[in-house]
Formats: sequence, structure tokens, C-alpha cells
Amino acid sequence: MTPPQHPALAVTPPAGPVRAVAVLLHGGRARSTAPVRARQLAVVRMLPFDRALRQAGAAHGLAVARLRYLVRGWNGPQRSPVPDAQWALDTLSERYPGVPLALIGHSMGGRTALYVADDPAVEVVVGLAPWIEDGDPVDTLLGRRVLLAHGTHDRMTSASATARYAELAGRVATSVSFVSVDSASHAMLRRAEVWHRLTAEFVAGALFGEPVARDGNVTVKGTSGDATTNVVLKALAGEASLVV
Repeated sequence: MTPPQHPALAVTPPAGPVRAVAVLLHGGRARSTAPVRARQLAVVRMLPFDRALRQAGAAHGLAVARLRYLVRGWNGPQRSPVPDAQWALDTLSERYPGVPLALIGHSMGGRTALYVADDPAVEVVVGLAPWIEDGDPVDTLLGRRVLLAHGTHDRMTSASATARYAELAGRVATSVSFVSVDSASHAMLRRAEVWHRLTAEFVAGALFGEPVARDGNVTVKGTSGDATTNVVLKALAGEASLVV
């Protein structure tokens, strides 16, 4: 069987015109050339974020795109998911010209987002328990609004590395917030709703600058809500270090 030439890209548009696109980038492994399958946990883990983003942003015109890489690994200097992600951004910009993009990446997907964030269409970057190494680019975040979240019980990727990176990124990005998710681990299963809402509400607020829709209700910026919403509002205001 001939291997596919391009990764898989699935887009769910809103009912009306597309005003922005959120791009979901799943995790992977340090090294592997095995193909990515739709039912692998790293891919499935992003499905609740797809639903949360559509719930928060569809009324504003948000489409949600899910990328599935060709292979599972980062693979050292090959940086295998990076060209896949750039291909997806190029494809989306051709399909929706002039529309801003938000990148949401988990683990290796978070690292991938950092490498392609300088695409002219990207305005928002969210890294969820991102895998970050010394030497990963910072200047790609110039002018972007950035949210980096890491669980305090993560044993797979380093919360301290993410915090250090957030400090560096704060010198070039429009805003950077580092959110420490208390008691959460790398898989984002514990306190899952916090991860989903934090991502969806931040993306909707950063892209549209409007009240954030959740469960059919609207949380108005500047008002007191629950802990997660308050953290989102502070992140949208550019507060650098937060805990939820």
C-alpha cells in the first residue's frame, strides 16, 4: 500500500461564515516512524477539545480543524510533525483566506505549535503540557497571544521548562500566561473539564474579543465567575502567572 502524501486534516465549520479556525495538534513520541492511526490515544485525546471549542466559538464563526500527522515521532532534527503542521496551515489559509488561526497543541503538538507559530495567519497559541527543550524557538511568537498550561503532577513533560519558556516568550509575544493546573497529570484526564474550558474560553475570547459562550450561557468579561473563568479572564488580560 502506498503511504499517504499528506497528513489527515478534518475541519468542522460553523453554521455561518468562518471568521477564525482553531487547529488541534496532537501529541506523539520522541522517536517513531510508525504511521499515526485515528484511534491512537494521542489523537483521541483531542476530541473533547474539538467539542469544547465548537461549543465556545461556533456562534462567533469558529471552525475547528484536527490534524493527524503522518508519523508518530518528532524524530530529532527531522521534526517530523512540523512540515505536516505547516502544510495544514497553508491548506487552511487557502481555504479561508484572511481568516486568523489559533494553534492548540498537546505535548509534542505544543512543541510543534511553537515551530509554526510564525505563520502570518496565526494569532493565538495554546500549549497544553507542552514538550519544550532548550533551543526551541521563541521569536515565532512575536505578536501572538499565548497560553501555556501545565499540570503540577505531570511526569512526562516539564512544567518548570514551560514556565521558563513562558518568561522568554513574554519578551516578544503580545501576551503570555503560564497556568499551573493543580493536581493534573500529562494525560489531562484528571480535572479534564478545566483543561477543556481553559482552552476553549481563552481561544474564543482571544480571537473574537467578545463574551465567551459556554453551555448556552454567556460569561461577560470583567464579571466574577467560577475559578476557571476567572483564570481565563486574567489570561486574556495578560496576567503572566496563574493557578487553577
